[in-house]
Amino acid sequence: MKSLETVLHEIDACTDEMIETMIGMIRYPALSPINGGIGEGEKADYLMSKLVGFDSVERVDVPDDSDPTIMRPNILARKNGRRKGTVWIVAHMDVVPAGDPDLWDTPPYEGVYKDGCIFGRGTEDNGQSVISSMFASRPFLDQDLQGMSIGIAYVADEETTSKMGIEYLLDYGYFDVDDIIMVPDWGSPGGVQIEVAEKGMLWIRFMIEGKTTHGSTPDRGINAYRVSTILLMDLMESFSKHFGDSDDRFVGKTSTFEPTKRPATVENVNTIPGYDEFCMDIRLLPMYDIDDVVGCAKEIAAMYEKSTGAKITVEVVERHVAGKPSSMDSIGFKALVDAVESVTGSKPVGVGIGGGTCANFFRQKGFDAYVWQCGGGTLHAPNEHVVMSNMITDTKVYATLMHRLCLQ
Repeated sequence: MKSLETVLHEIDACTDEMIETMIGMIRYPALSPINGGIGEGEKADYLMSKLVGFDSVERVDVPDDSDPTIMRPNILARKNGRRKGTVWIVAHMDVVPAGDPDLWDTPPYEGVYKDGCIFGRGTEDNGQSVISSMFASRPFLDQDLQGMSIGIAYVADEETTSKMGIEYLLDYGYFDVDDIIMVPDWGSPGGVQIEVAEKGMLWIRFMIEGKTTHGSTPDRGINAYRVSTILLMDLMESFSKHFGDSDDRFVGKTSTFEPTKRPATVENVNTIPGYDEFCMDIRLLPMYDIDDVVGCAKEIAAMYEKSTGAKITVEVVERHVAGKPSSMDSIGFKALVDAVESVTGSKPVGVGIGGGTCANFFRQKGFDAYVWQCGGGTLHAPNEHVVMSNMITDTKVYATLMHRLCLQ
């Protein structure tokens, strides 16, 4: 049986290979079809070629909802242990679009290592976890596991709906009640916090149909842009008033109601736009009911329909109810705390966050799930990058967890 010291030494010796593997992975964009991509297929092929030595590596392909000719792959690799249950590390393969390339100092899909960091879209979100889980498991693949099994899950569709990723896997029974679930998809500097709860998530689209006219005769039309602007201001004020309580357990103690996506209205300045739309990203504390927020939105929209003459449609784009917070008395939580403290010297505490990870889907199904990694701060931004020292720390923490729960 390998000692923990030997395991950690093997991880230190893999630094160059970790960099090489990350750079190779970033070259496959893994954008969803609704974001103009072809999914995770090529990245999944690449990662499967690296998952050597497991007792089983299963690929679960799910047809894409928007384009059934494109398959959304999920990968489940397992090294069998002698006791019941699997210690799973769950990471996602898909990424968000790179945005304006002029805002990047390096090509977003090439992967560049400099100054102790790897730059590229998907490095931190969620490549840091893909690589750390892969290399944390490697020292154990030639061992006889006396404890729990080791599982690595690379899932699809996390950045959009999760219906073709973790939701599908949960619905079809790929996880067991005896499993311990780790989801490294959010981090704090130094790894001093473990996410045990998430806010609910609600995406709403507001579509405003007015009447187009010339800019010099606004009285002959209905300016959809004007209506949407006053509607948005009222929505933000009303949401904050009606759903404004705080919860000290959460990083970000209140619910948030942010306007996000808004397409162009008209191409020329002297035309009154007859159509406008905007979206809101709402992160709701578990004390509130998502249906109450939707009801409030529809009530305000109806009021502005009546006062302006515009037609206003309220569409729920995506909604995820917050699952029950994960226990901080479980074997998994205590083992993760011990592993983090062993590697970093600091004892982490449990917190809640704004939400949006695969962990919430596990919680909705009655599983405890824990979200932890080091760092954080560049996901979804230009010049996204992962700090190599953070990724090595993550790898050592999860390897320490596996050594204690799986090897012994």
